[in-house]
Amino acid sequence: MKVTDILKKGFIIHELNAGKKEEVINELINLFTNDSRVLDIEKVRSSVLEREKIMSTGVGKGFAIPHGKTNSVNDIIAAFGKSNSPVDYNALDGKPVQLIFLMVGQEKLVGSHIKLLSRISRIMNNDDFRIKLLEANSKEEIFNAFENEEKTYNDI
Repeated sequence: MKVTDILKKGFIIHELNAGKKEEVINELINLFTNDSRVLDIEKVRSSVLEREKIMSTGVGKGFAIPHGKTNSVNDIIAAFGKSNSPVDYNALDGKPVQLIFLMVGQEKLVGSHIKLLSRISRIMNNDDFRIKLLEANSKEEIFNAFENEEKTYNDI
């Protein structure tokens, strides 16, 4: 499964308004308010924020991957946001983040969830790719960057 199988242009924000960690997460989750794949948006929100309390999903290099599992979705959903102003995210490397990839999956889809998290992490570990995302000026440019980057990775 590819990242672009779950990330769609309508769920990309190329200029996040929020300036704080929880606000950023909520801004991305709010994209799913009227999405038919979401059965209960507040349970989605709770699953992501509860996971964040366990350990920061700010993995370093200016990137965070907030995620959660809940039966309040009927598929794996994803959103991506870019902040022009660095956000204090309590990241593992102690540095702020600007690129945030949100993913929420059903509790029973553990294998797919882990594989996608791994794939996102590998893709985002590429310094040149992160620069392309930071320089992107639209959701189309961000989506195209993901699409092009994934051509260099094998499916897992």
